[in-house]
Amino acid sequence: MGGGGGGEGEEKPFNFLQILCEGVIAGGAAGVVVETALYPIDTIKTRLQAARAGSQIQWKGLYSGLGGNLVGVLPASALFVGIYEPTKRKLLDMFPENLSAVAHLTAGAVGGLGASLIRVPTEVVKQRMQTGQFRTAPDAVRLIVAKEGFRGLFAGYGSFLLRDLPFDAIQFCIYEQLRIGYKLMAKRELKDPENALIGAFAGAITGAITTPLDVLKTRLMVQGQTKQYSGIVSCAKTILREEGPGAFLKGIEPRVLWIGIGGSIFFGVLEKTKSVLAERSSRKAALAEKDE
Repeated sequence: MGGGGGGEGEEKPFNFLQILCEGVIAGGAAGVVVETALYPIDTIKTRLQAARAGSQIQWKGLYSGLGGNLVGVLPASALFVGIYEPTKRKLLDMFPENLSAVAHLTAGAVGGLGASLIRVPTEVVKQRMQTGQFRTAPDAVRLIVAKEGFRGLFAGYGSFLLRDLPFDAIQFCIYEQLRIGYKLMAKRELKDPENALIGAFAGAITGAITTPLDVLKTRLMVQGQTKQYSGIVSCAKTILREEGPGAFLKGIEPRVLWIGIGGSIFFGVLEKTKSVLAERSSRKAALAEKDE
């Protein structure tokens, strides 16, 4: 991204370490800004999805679990973009230009898979705190491991991957493809507000499409020891039987709002951070050449 959507590989030689480091810094910064700004909307969405038919939604403590969540979000976002960027560059070099969407889809899924090892425990702890099961993140981790074993921190891992891999792949693909198209039309580099607007659009569409998967993931993650659902299929069947098909769209409004605004902030901060880092590294390179 940063310097271009589709043809970055032609602009300068592939420097894995530099792309990885820039991705890690930019991803971490973007993830923390988004999470802090939009956490209350995420909490409302989680409570709406976790609520059984007829139960009341609690509106207090909308920042419950933010501190512990940031501890996970920072490395997870950093790891995601750190994996995504070099993977994307390599795939764009390998694939013909008309298959750039496949490169973006694949890189998004690969980044999501790597980041899931941090994202899932973070999400489990966050959602248990958002639904009032624990007061602090250390308490949540300690008690989940004590009662459910280490596997408890990875509750709903399959449903998380089922939601997040398509989500990451689709969101980043829509974003990258829209940027390529927009740049071709505008015949120039994109401005920060334009990147943010495209990010909002990509986030909102992807958020809406993946809401049913998000409902399944939330139910599996917050069930704890009750073991109401034995897996993804059992969860889907139970929701359908007890609450009807409408339950699969629970929380769609806050989710689309949260991910739309989040996409705008995330991609805006991501591109800005990357362009600042790219300028810095090109200045360093120019100075090094002068010294020689």
